[in-house]
Amino acid sequence: MTRKDSGVTFLRLAVSVSIAAVSLVFFLMVGCGKGEKEKDSSPPMVQVVAVVRQNVPAYTEWIGTTDGKVNATIRAQVQGYLIKQHYREGDFVKKGQILFEIDPRTFQAALDQAKGQLEEQQARWVTAKANLARIAPLAEQNAISKKDLDDAVGSEQGAHAAVISAQAVVEKTKLDVGFTKITSPVDGIAGIAKTQIGNLVGPGLIEELTTVSTLDPIKVYVSVGEQEYLKIVGNGGPSFKNIPLELILSSGLVHRYKGYFALADRQVDVKTGTIKLAAFFNNPGNIIRPGQFTKVRARSKIKESALLIPQRAVTELQGGYQVAVVGPDNKIDIRSVKPAERIDSLWVIDEGLKQGDKVVVEGFQKVKQDMIVKPQPYVPSANGTVSSAEQQKSVQSGPGQQ
Repeated sequence: MTRKDSGVTFLRLAVSVSIAAVSLVFFLMVGCGKGEKEKDSSPPMVQVVAVVRQNVPAYTEWIGTTDGKVNATIRAQVQGYLIKQHYREGDFVKKGQILFEIDPRTFQAALDQAKGQLEEQQARWVTAKANLARIAPLAEQNAISKKDLDDAVGSEQGAHAAVISAQAVVEKTKLDVGFTKITSPVDGIAGIAKTQIGNLVGPGLIEELTTVSTLDPIKVYVSVGEQEYLKIVGNGGPSFKNIPLELILSSGLVHRYKGYFALADRQVDVKTGTIKLAAFFNNPGNIIRPGQFTKVRARSKIKESALLIPQRAVTELQGGYQVAVVGPDNKIDIRSVKPAERIDSLWVIDEGLKQGDKVVVEGFQKVKQDMIVKPQPYVPSANGTVSSAEQQKSVQSGPGQQ
């Protein structure tokens, strides 16, 4: 075989091998694509739960703002330079505990001066009394004129009045010295100081030094509509002070202690048509602080034959709420629903469902209208409640949270 024939044969062999390799890759790709297609065509697995019907309590909710039962504003009653702060901001303080101290030297000097003036007036009074004691017997014997007796009596009474006035000055300066030590009038949490050491403080120079609030129990203000208020306390209605209340914190947790309405404002706000009510809740450890936004709810009635599903089965979409219902043929039906009250981890549905419907709890993101699915029973958490991670996936607001 010539060198030219050998080259042609080698070229034909290389082309044949390349064609075979390309064919193999093509068949492998076709096979993989077919397998993926077959895999994608299998119905997705979802977890479902049946809609249940039962009687549930219905609640009325109001937006509330927390406040201290007592909020003592601490101000300086005498003018001077602040030299000490005796408390740690944010700590619990006792009634009578010293919070701030003003330089007392000026007031102590004034007290010493007032005491000296008091002793001087007391000495004059002693002299006036002795003079009167000598003149009185002589007046009885007509040994002196009536005018001399009147002058002696007037001098004694004037000296006595001067002693009383000097004593008042001493008491006033004692109070001023005492006011240099600024104390808490109540037991409570002391706030952040609004002045600094070295500042000149006193009446009219600074609004306040700090505030001490009594937080156990905590006070919660709510505004109730006039008509709603009349329904609660109207003729023949129960006293609003006997209504047990629940406090829902901004985190969604329900405060462990029940509360009660303690008072109602003296008038209805003519601009809003609402009246302000104050409720008290026990607050051990002073965990709840003034200024928090909460919800206060009271059981209003029993809602009979309510339809219930897990909250996480409801999805919010552009202000509306949807659930995925699995029909008898395992076909998905996306429905709009109207939620109402929330009962623990369940949601009352007023419209869009009926008893016995099976709704998707896990796998809603994988389904769409008319899709065939493979339903499995929903398995809740081990403790029977929805975990915090699950709560974050659930609907955060809606008609059930008023």
